[in-house]
Amino acid sequence: MRIAYQVVGQGSFDLVFVPGFISNLDLQWEDEGYSRLLKRLSTFSRLILFDKRGTGLSDRVDTRHLPSLETRMDDVRAVMDAAGSGRAAILGASEGAPMAMLFAATYPERTRGLVLYGGYAHFHKWVMPPERLEAFIETAETSWGTGATLPNFAPGRVDDMHFAHWWARFERLSASPTAAATLARMNAGIDVRGILPAISAPTLLIHRRNDARIDPEASRFLARKIHGARLVEIAGRDHPIWTGDVDRVADLIEEFLTGQPAVADTERVLAALLVTRIYDTAKLGDRMWSERSQRFQETWRLLVGRHGGRVAGTHGELMISRFDGPARAIRCAAALRGAAQQIGVASAQGVHVGEIEMRGQSVGLTARVTMQLAVHAGRGDILASRLVAELAVGSGLHFVDAGRISLDELGEPLPVVQATSEQHLEPACRPKPRAVESALTARESEVVSLIADGKSNAAIAAELKLSEHTVKRHVANILLKLDLPSRAAAAAFSARHAGPDGP
Repeated sequence: MRIAYQVVGQGSFDLVFVPGFISNLDLQWEDEGYSRLLKRLSTFSRLILFDKRGTGLSDRVDTRHLPSLETRMDDVRAVMDAAGSGRAAILGASEGAPMAMLFAATYPERTRGLVLYGGYAHFHKWVMPPERLEAFIETAETSWGTGATLPNFAPGRVDDMHFAHWWARFERLSASPTAAATLARMNAGIDVRGILPAISAPTLLIHRRNDARIDPEASRFLARKIHGARLVEIAGRDHPIWTGDVDRVADLIEEFLTGQPAVADTERVLAALLVTRIYDTAKLGDRMWSERSQRFQETWRLLVGRHGGRVAGTHGELMISRFDGPARAIRCAAALRGAAQQIGVASAQGVHVGEIEMRGQSVGLTARVTMQLAVHAGRGDILASRLVAELAVGSGLHFVDAGRISLDELGEPLPVVQATSEQHLEPACRPKPRAVESALTARESEVVSLIADGKSNAAIAAELKLSEHTVKRHVANILLKLDLPSRAAAAAFSARHAGPDGP
């Protein structure tokens, strides 16, 4: 039996990564999230990777004589021997976690520490019951290699065409349909509940709160049964360790194994991301749609540059651009919305602020959140996180509250706003001027006085104990009644008409 392995990095200690259901030592480097995780792990360890028997570049197994978990677990020892590793920390992900636990219990003298991501001790109890397993095996035998299993592992990435195509290749190059069904049957026999008290190595458990494949209760059970184990539940629904916020996972592993917090990545900077998507609502023919889409992409590159931004690449139908500040991103989004209307296509855009990689395409948490905002945005909308509005105070931009939306990547719903032009406060037809002394109500006089003090709608709402929506309505009424074009004009009016007790 030949097991394929790979060694990356030159850290002060060895870390053996036991992969999940399927793997491929070559293909894993082609996915941005997977390669990001491996690069992070190899910065502080000598990382030892391998394909389990039956997967990737390793030999297949005899379907008539399935190996026991003990036999498969001993492949970890064989790989460590081949790599010259006497003692190592073991990282077991998903189906790799039971193998990692069995190794730690069997070879405590060779186990420096144990990290279990999305792990479980009993397959049928925490992964899937027998009837669901049979349905999964049927899918594997009939549709393997098409990416049909993606919803079982990462439902949040189903609409990501780039990732979905990679996943289909990942299936094909990691196992044949027969091998995939065999692996599923091998995993169905996993039950290591009896060996948990024998694990003496320091243990860290990581599990996503809404894991789509493995019930979070699985790790809670492990935390109770493994002496001294520490459990950290993180946000997210997609199961593979290389999806979601891989930097958060890597940070937890690094701090646990080294005893030191992860060193800040100097290659990451704070930036505003704008994600733009266009779609065909006029049911144009393929040729006309292709021409308009190409024309918009050319305009997109031009406008991003004009607004001081940089094109950060495309992700399927999504166009990603990066700006040094949120105000530039919003103004560019408004220009792109107008350009889309002129070209004859519909647009929707998302804006968010966070840390991103200085080099390469934007694929981290900030990018994924921004992409989901663009997907949630309606036709012609510019949907932004509330943080964007807070950072753009004083820019002259206007936002209206759009509630909260739940995103797979975040533990709590994200407060969002819609960017609007100032003209939504102006009347379509201005009425004839009215006498100033009878134009405003007492409340409106209070509001215009506070506008003159330079206070924002949020500050006015807090002082008068009103909602921001109510304050915006008062501002709109003030501008309408006084025939004024903007808040600045209202402030000037207040100053001109102020008496001893205010306007």
